Amino acid sequence: MGIAALKEALPAYAKDLRLNLDSTIGLSALPDQRRWGAVLATAIAARDPFTLRELEEEARQHLSPEAVDAAKAAAAVMGMNNIYYRTKHLLADGGITGYDEIPARLRMQVIGTHGGVDAADFELWCLAVSAINGCGACLVAHERTLREQGVPREQIHEAIRLASVVHAVAVTLEAEAQLASA
Repeated sequence: MGIAALKEALPAYAKDLRLNLDSTIGLSALPDQRRWGAVLATAIAARDPFTLRELEEEARQHLSPEAVDAAKAAAAVMGMNNIYYRTKHLLADGGITGYDEIPARLRMQVIGTHGGVDAADFELWCLAVSAINGCGACLVAHERTLREQGVPREQIHEAIRLASVVHAVAVTLEAEAQLASA
């Protein structure tokens, strides 16, 4: 069911989200692999089981098995990196120094291999997840890399729009599920 199931599940007060699902995912100018990899990675980052199930099912219709795994890998590694680098950035902003000299010592080889997909696709998925997780340092780093790889600002913007809508849908549906079970 995918997007149709999400639209049907959204309450009346979330009409804007229903419309935005169509305009961000359905009408996106992103190439299919970039779009659906971003959809899957951001659905994972958004953490709502229903949203993830519906979007993962639909994403599999547009992605190779390797791209599915790479999108999942982008969400996984950014789940770690966004916490780590956001915290280091916040400490530095607070005037706390010395953490930049300490090596991360965290495994993140998938960033170098891009999970077996095009480097720009993987970077875009990492950026979209970073938007949901609110890591400014990662957003800046991935945006810079994407621009160096020749990805137009419009595509980067599309990924950010997509992430915001997927996240809002997930938050809304999770809240409704919690309220219904209370």
